[in-house]
Formats: sequence, C-alpha cells, structure tokens
Amino acid sequence: MTTLFISDLHLDPERPEITALFGHFLAGEARSADALYILGDLFEAWVGDDDPSAAGALVAEKLGALANAGVRTYFIRGNRDFLLGETYAARCGMTLLDDPTHIDLYGQPTLLLHGDLLCTDDTAYQQFRTQTRDPQWQAQFLAQPLQSRLAFAAQARTASKARYGELVAKGMAETIGDVSPATVRDWFARFGVTRMIHGHTHRPAIHDEGDGCSRIVLGDWYEQGSVLRVDADGFALAALPAA
Repeated sequence: MTTLFISDLHLDPERPEITALFGHFLAGEARSADALYILGDLFEAWVGDDDPSAAGALVAEKLGALANAGVRTYFIRGNRDFLLGETYAARCGMTLLDDPTHIDLYGQPTLLLHGDLLCTDDTAYQQFRTQTRDPQWQAQFLAQPLQSRLAFAAQARTASKARYGELVAKGMAETIGDVSPATVRDWFARFGVTRMIHGHTHRPAIHDEGDGCSRIVLGDWYEQGSVLRVDADGFALAALPAA
C-alpha cells in the first residue's frame, strides 16, 4: 500500500481546472492509497466552516466519498486555511492533526508540518501567525459576519502579494520566504526524526540534511498537481499534469 502526501492546492473559484484535477485525483489514484495526508493550504482562503462556497461543498463531497471508500484522510492546517475546523473536517471525513505531527512512516520516524513554522527569518509573518493562532483572536474573528471575514481575507491576500513584491525588489524573497536552515537542524534534533515532510514554500525538492536525515518539500498546485508517494520500499515526488 502507498501513503500519499499533498499540500498547497490553494483551491479557488478562479482556477476551476485545479479543483477538477483534485477531484480526478481523489476519484482515481487516491482510492487505492492506504492514507492521504493534506499538509495545509487546501484552499486559497478559509474564513470559517459556515462559508457556503460551492468549492467547499464540492471538496467535502469528494473527500467524503474517499473516506467512505475506506481511505484514511488527515489534514494539517496551513497559513491560508488555519480556520478550518472540526465541523468541515467531519463533512470531509478528515482527521485534523496538530502542526507539527510525529508519525511512524513505514518504520521511519517522520515529522509532518505545513512548513511555515520553519520560516523563522520572516519575523513579521511569525508575529502575524502567533496572533491569528490565538484562540481568543479566532473566536472574535469568527463571530464577525461572513462578508466582513471575506473582506478581511481579500485584504490579507492583497497585502501578502504586495509584501512579496517588495521582497523580490529587494532581492530578499529567496531567503525570507524559505525555511531557516538553523531551524530545520533544530527541529530534526528536537523531535528525534530522520525525515521531515512539508509544503508552504512552493519549492518542491528532496533535501539531504546530513546524518541520515531528509527533508521533502511538496509542490504547489497552481499550474499542475504535486504528490509524494511513500511505501515500504521508498518514496517518489511527482508532478500531476493538469488535463
């Protein structure tokens, strides 16, 4: 059996072809998997489980069908969908996991995470992350009308794009937007693992971190799909071309 890992789909009504590709993946390859792990940013934005968007309903239907077929599905929240809650997860048949989560993957101790926690050089983002993960902040935000939350999400995306543009102009995007090597080394030692799997940075690669440790970065789904296949014999990171 194979365990599948994906992240950073950023599903959005403006890119229906990627939502269709995800649906095809769930109805096809994923049906024969032992388990599916989604490591965050399934959606471009998520402002609460009460959002009646068509994309959310369609994804819940497809993931629910996968769960009903007997495939275990796990989800770690990302920086775009950190408000995804138990209500929506139940509709999808998904089990929510902490970020990070330690698992035994075919005998190899492995740490799963979205990846933004490793980008410690981006201090401004880490401050924002700490604020928005606070339960009191989340409760106050979710108490606002849906339209107000949607407006906030749109404003946040605009601000994020503007800030990224500034970093590119200053030649800082590659360093600030990627993981901190020192943090990566620290986390391998802290959690006692030999493999780390994450997304977030949109830089798919398999990194040899030394001392028998490897770090696998999942690709995003902006132009095509990306999946990591792991079984008892090894692993492979592959692209899924859009139809």
